[in-house]
Amino acid sequence: MPKLTNACGEDRRWWGVMPILPAPVMGGIAKQMEAVGFEGCFSLQIYGPPFVPMAAVAAMTDTLKVSTGIAVAGTRSPVETAFAAMELDTISGGRFVLGLGTSLHSAVCGIYGEPKRKLLTHLREVVKVVRYVNANAHKGMEPVHGEYFNAEWTEMMLTAPPMREEIPIWIAALKDKLTSMALEIGDGLMVHALWTVDYTVAKKNFIEAELARFGRKRSDVEVNAWPWIAINDDKQQAINDSRATVAAYVGYKEYEAFFDTIGFGDEARACQLAGGEHGDVISVIKNVSDEMVEAFVKCGPVDEVLEKIEPFWDVVDSLCPMTPYRDLTMEQLTMYNGGLYQMVAEAKRRQAAS
Repeated sequence: MPKLTNACGEDRRWWGVMPILPAPVMGGIAKQMEAVGFEGCFSLQIYGPPFVPMAAVAAMTDTLKVSTGIAVAGTRSPVETAFAAMELDTISGGRFVLGLGTSLHSAVCGIYGEPKRKLLTHLREVVKVVRYVNANAHKGMEPVHGEYFNAEWTEMMLTAPPMREEIPIWIAALKDKLTSMALEIGDGLMVHALWTVDYTVAKKNFIEAELARFGRKRSDVEVNAWPWIAINDDKQQAINDSRATVAAYVGYKEYEAFFDTIGFGDEARACQLAGGEHGDVISVIKNVSDEMVEAFVKCGPVDEVLEKIEPFWDVVDSLCPMTPYRDLTMEQLTMYNGGLYQMVAEAKRRQAAS
């Protein structure tokens, strides 16, 4: 059996998503992740700052990396983002990865009440400021002036040295422009869950060409994918249980061009919801076919799903499998989450045996 490796010829790395629960429960989940062999875990920003739960997880674990997956760049000052990252890196003993993303105008403006900005320009500026503060707050900083951020640091006192002067920053992306920017300035590229297996494989040449354009090696950037996975011996039930999650994502007008690119434009338009209606996908769920579900969610028993996601490893370094989540009971969510642990444990066993 050939050695099972990732795109850089290294061991395959697995991440998980940490739900927001009482601390003892989160601690139990995190310890289970460590025991199974997960590399790390992410906390989503829905809707509070994702640094808080990762601090709790870091305090209850020894080896598990912790990351924001993602922290929305436009909802706080980049100075606060920098210090939150530095503090989490200290709490975790150097196990923190800062995951950043733009989100959508409809979320940044419509949920958080922030002004409309050029999302990519703003994110680039945030990354620059975060890195500058991380590296210099304990030494002294020169004034910074940008398109969206200006600081003279007149009230800034020198801080204690950080755990690390360079905390890894991974950038989440869906479309080409943001993907390119992540490959240019990021330490990692977190590809959107809408990147299907086939789409990810098709983007390999783009990723390599962009890295070459920016003078970077493939090993300079961790490529991390977030596939939806529904482990269930009853494959049709897994498909049915995943339909609402797919309907919710394809219903966003902002994603229409992307779905056109991958061949699901008509289906996406049939699922689009008006502003304020995204909490209820029942009215459009009938427009999501089994074929469309299976394009975005890998459904079935462990062996079948591992075979379906195998092509990812020719492009990515790590995977963060997620369960479908819309319109499911707690019992169903628990079952599908347990399936992810079974799958990762089996994948780790196969890698050790290869």
